Amino acid sequence: MDFPNGHSQHIGSPTIEELEGDLPVVYDGQVSLGDLLTRVVQTIYGELSELAETMPNMSDPARKRTLADWVVKTKKQVVKLYAAVKWSRDADTVQKCMNITAFLMNQNQQFEDCIVGLHYAKDSLDPSRLRNHDLLTSLDVLTTGSYHGLPTIIKKLVVPPSPLTDAEVLKTLAQMEEVLWYRLRLQEVIPIEMSNYRIANGRVYFTIPRLFETSLCLRGALKDDGWFFVHVEFLITVGGDLTGLQGTFYYQFPRIPPPYMKRHITDEADAQLAYYLPLPDQIPPPIATPPRPKLPEGVVDAPLVRVFNFLQMMSLSYQLEILWYQAERMRSLGWGEFLTVSMSDDRKSLSVSYWIRPVPAASNSRPRTKIPPIGGTLTISITEIKPSRSQGPARSPTAEVLCQLQQQSKIGSLRPSDEVESLHFHVRWEPALGALGVNISPNVPEGHLTIDASHLDFESLLNRVLRQHTHEILSHFKLLLQHGHRHSIFSAPGVVEIAVHEQNEVLRVNLCADAVVLISLDSRSGRLGIRDTSDLASPEKEPHFKYLSAIINEEPPLLFGHLLRLRYQTITDLVMQKAVYLGLQCFKRRNFITNELGKLGPTTRGAVFVKLANFPTHYLVLVIDDIDFRYALISTEVELDSPFSNLLMRDVAWLDIDRLRGQPRISNASDAGFNLDVQLLRELYDYCCARVAYMKVESQFKSLGIKADYVDLAPQDPLIPGLDHVQSSLARSVPGLLVKADEILSGAPAAEAAMPNIRVIALNWWSNTRSAQVITCVKLKYVQQPVGKSATSSSIIRFSKRIIYDTTTAVVSFVSEDVNTCVPEFLEEWARVSKMVVIAREVARMSKEKMWSDVRLLSFDLQTVSFAYASDYIVAISCEDQVSTGGKFDLRFSRCGPAAEMTNPHDSAEPFLSNILRAGQGTLAPSLHRLITCLRETLPIAIGLAEIQEKSQGKVDTFAKSAGWYRLLFVDARHALDFRLMSHHRIAILDGSHSVYGVPSSAPEDKTLSLCLQPIPRIETLILNALRTLDSSASHGKVVLLSYGVICETQLVRTLGQAIYTAISETIK
Repeated sequence: MDFPNGHSQHIGSPTIEELEGDLPVVYDGQVSLGDLLTRVVQTIYGELSELAETMPNMSDPARKRTLADWVVKTKKQVVKLYAAVKWSRDADTVQKCMNITAFLMNQNQQFEDCIVGLHYAKDSLDPSRLRNHDLLTSLDVLTTGSYHGLPTIIKKLVVPPSPLTDAEVLKTLAQMEEVLWYRLRLQEVIPIEMSNYRIANGRVYFTIPRLFETSLCLRGALKDDGWFFVHVEFLITVGGDLTGLQGTFYYQFPRIPPPYMKRHITDEADAQLAYYLPLPDQIPPPIATPPRPKLPEGVVDAPLVRVFNFLQMMSLSYQLEILWYQAERMRSLGWGEFLTVSMSDDRKSLSVSYWIRPVPAASNSRPRTKIPPIGGTLTISITEIKPSRSQGPARSPTAEVLCQLQQQSKIGSLRPSDEVESLHFHVRWEPALGALGVNISPNVPEGHLTIDASHLDFESLLNRVLRQHTHEILSHFKLLLQHGHRHSIFSAPGVVEIAVHEQNEVLRVNLCADAVVLISLDSRSGRLGIRDTSDLASPEKEPHFKYLSAIINEEPPLLFGHLLRLRYQTITDLVMQKAVYLGLQCFKRRNFITNELGKLGPTTRGAVFVKLANFPTHYLVLVIDDIDFRYALISTEVELDSPFSNLLMRDVAWLDIDRLRGQPRISNASDAGFNLDVQLLRELYDYCCARVAYMKVESQFKSLGIKADYVDLAPQDPLIPGLDHVQSSLARSVPGLLVKADEILSGAPAAEAAMPNIRVIALNWWSNTRSAQVITCVKLKYVQQPVGKSATSSSIIRFSKRIIYDTTTAVVSFVSEDVNTCVPEFLEEWARVSKMVVIAREVARMSKEKMWSDVRLLSFDLQTVSFAYASDYIVAISCEDQVSTGGKFDLRFSRCGPAAEMTNPHDSAEPFLSNILRAGQGTLAPSLHRLITCLRETLPIAIGLAEIQEKSQGKVDTFAKSAGWYRLLFVDARHALDFRLMSHHRIAILDGSHSVYGVPSSAPEDKTLSLCLQPIPRIETLILNALRTLDSSASHGKVVLLSYGVICETQLVRTLGQAIYTAISETIK
């Protein structure tokens, strides 16, 4: 088949799919719709799961709000997703466009690469063309064997000259040295500073100490040949701390300049040496250069002077650069915030400002003292000493004479072209006015502000300045504390002094006792710091001192005020610490009403209130004054009209500490005062407790109208009998109370038993755990030693908790547990004890005075007296409920010896017998005599009736009608027999129905008489019959018959009573 033009449009043409497959696939910025749907659905599901777990714990409003927020947010996401799904319909078309675009960009890049390749081929083929053959050179080499057109300079550069031999070298150097000696000795003007030189190896070496060493050489041996520079070494040594930086300093600041630096120095030094030398004739001058300077008439060229001035400036500038580098290095090592370093534009002046203060933030508070932003400035500059022109540079007289002699000998009347510049370092210290609130003068000891080239150390120089500045500021603060306002506080020697602490000067201030603070000035930041070095120092105090340091740094002039407040706070903490150590309850302040603290004095700076444990309304107050403590005892009361229970000072009593301790305190001239040891605080507290205790006791005496005097205890007197082991160290320093016995015991029973004076002593006022007690000591007139169970070998006997008896001194001590009621308690106890003492004394005297041998004292313990009143019959007497106007005696009857288990028949008459003592309390001794007499005379009656009752086997009843009246009631209970005690040891045995006072015969008959006792029938006959039954010895006694009974002596009552009972019982049977 024939095809037009040899081409078929249908056979072998690619399809649309094949063409699209050849396109590059680009997914730039496209995301799969499936991934997007999956991500959104997973996010919605996760949020729903989280809401399902958290919403049950929410309140109903919170659940609704959370759910509404979630719905709004999710709806926005779904809407965005819906829009993306709609946009995805055109994703295929967009993808095709992006693929076609990428294909076209690739094709365009290929076209550009082809263009670049063609240009490269053109540029690289041009040099590759072969040049024409050099026929002339070829013929010359072919015919002569060499090329004669080469320049001579090329031969000299390529072909080395023949080297000199060693001998030629040494000869040349020796000749040059001779020329040098000649020129230096006869022609050259040498600066006196360079007079130290040596010639060796064909050159001259000039050595200038602490500046440089340089070597120069001549260009030739002719007179007009100039000098040229060979080498230089700067004679400097870098000092300071070079740990880890020695290599750095060596490479940055070498003594011998490295090649690249030496080249510049050489060029400048040669230019100075050849400043007036004309250019060689063979060297054409440069184009358009200024004309060479020429020497004026009468002036001689001095190249060595110029090179000295140049190298001197180089050495000093080099040193200044090293100092600048060290200063910058200090800033990088932590000084950057507090140090600024600047160099002048001509690099001849280094200025360093230290103690840079941050700019204070603007505030609306009260205006503060304006403090300079810097502490001071240290300036190091290279300056020239310029004295009068006629004298030239500043030199010593010897050097000046040598210089004049040299010029006269070498140049005569001519003058040199240049003068020596006397350069040196000028160090100036300028402390800022008002830095840290102090104005000081920049006076520095000689030698402190010098630059030593052999030890270049800027840090040591700055530290010397800082130490001097610190010393001046601390000295000013010391002067302010010792001689400023209220200087008496710190004026004592040794209280404020400048000391060295950790190699730094600090201001040591002794606040009080052992409390010392150190005021330091940080040499780096220039900030004041306060530290505590006393025993009170603790980690919890550190924040307070940091805060105090920050406040002082903001306003340094207020240092004195802050130091005073710190002093009073430290004193308060010291007292509080020692009070807590002693277990005392103390307070820094109490809720007193306004102006109440003014009662403590106008100089009061603070106070510590120590509450007395046993007396809550009383306080020991340690008043903090300017110089020392003042001590006061105050009593307080609550203001009734105050809604906050404010306190009032009811009474203020000042304490004399010297009198309390018994000796004046020895004051130390270097003492800061406020020396309060634990023992002194304990004694003060104890003394206050004692004083309050005695005040309360004294108030009770005053309420009774009794005068009480304070008396000191004698050293040999025991304080409290039996309680010496619990005494306070102040017990003898605290006086006791003395009252008269006739005043306090006026109207009290047995007042005559006490000596005239009664001593009252407080006890346990020093204890925080036990309540205060009061001991009342009474010395008895009559010494009666305890006997019986209470008798011991010890001289001190404690019968009970409240009564102590000293047998050697006959002193009875009454202990009261309540200070407020001690006097009534003493009177009550005295009423009881005094009666016992009187009873014991009288019983002991009866056996002798009345010849009653069977009356003997068995037991006596100040509370109970037990004695035998007849044979083995015992009575024990004690007092109960005793007061000054009355009381009750308790009598307990018993027996002793073999009959100890038998009863005492007097026991039934105890109520009546005790009345005998009660009725005679005013005169107890006669009452006791009556009691014992009654007991002895009624004993036969009681014994006889007991025997009758025992024989009758309970058919009769016997009982006491009074102390001397006993009744025997027969079995029919209608007849009775009375036994009545009469005077003169007589006993009447009477018919119980008959009254001893008689009944009138005309008295009317009463029907109730039939219910009373009936007369015993024929009692007179029965008594006569009973008398007949007695033996003759018994009938001899005195017996008096009565119509209704009989009177007999006491010794007949037992036998006669039994006989009468027998006769009557048989009659009325």
